[in-house]
Amino acid sequence: MTLSPSELDHLTVDEISALYNRIRLVLIKKVEGEKHRLEGALSSLRKGSNVDHTSAQLVTKLADLEKSPRRKYPPVKPKYRNPADHSETWAGRGKKPRWVVAQLKAGKKIEDFVIKKGGTRSR
Repeated sequence: MTLSPSELDHLTVDEISALYNRIRLVLIKKVEGEKHRLEGALSSLRKGSNVDHTSAQLVTKLADLEKSPRRKYPPVKPKYRNPADHSETWAGRGKKPRWVVAQLKAGKKIEDFVIKKGGTRSR
């Protein structure tokens, strides 16, 4: 069934709502069917049936990635300290903390917050 824009304009709100609900239900059924089909294909790939060598290797790598735990990284010592609150530190990795961003916007330089090896910050 194809409706032109002019035909949609003539429908009442109730008719459009009923059409929307029918479309939504059909779409849900089709998406679930496609999901089921893809899960079946993935299952057969994992079992190795009717799969070429390259696909089997990709599935094996995917299975290994799913099983392997995340690599543990050693703790990193902080490199920068908040002058206003010495309990706030940053190792210089990842997103800058709010206090660093605020201080940089205020005109300070990142070097102003460097922690010296003795534990005090440098000037």
